[in-house]
Amino acid sequence: MGRTRGCRCAFSWRSRFNAAYLDNPKPVYPAEARRIGEQGTVLLRVYVSAIGTPERIQAQRSSGSARLDEAANEAVRGWKFVPAMRGPEPVSAWVTVPITFTLK
Repeated sequence: MGRTRGCRCAFSWRSRFNAAYLDNPKPVYPAEARRIGEQGTVLLRVYVSAIGTPERIQAQRSSGSARLDEAANEAVRGWKFVPAMRGPEPVSAWVTVPITFTLK
């Protein structure tokens, strides 16, 4: 809930300006990483354009494996996102994307 000039307004700044990622294809698990048993979670910060394409990708937290980090980055470069909205208008915004690699 936000407050504007003494009235209670039903909105959340956080939800109004967050982009969302769609059901995109999973990253390819690198063969060498699989062979040597590398696992982990990569946390990427992605700047999503107003049309839903990733404009910039930054590693917020590494998985501990350069192979897994690069595979996550490469996959997200081709993803499509739902852009953040400011009122009725789509806007560019940062979104955090966790990518987890686990062997079964």
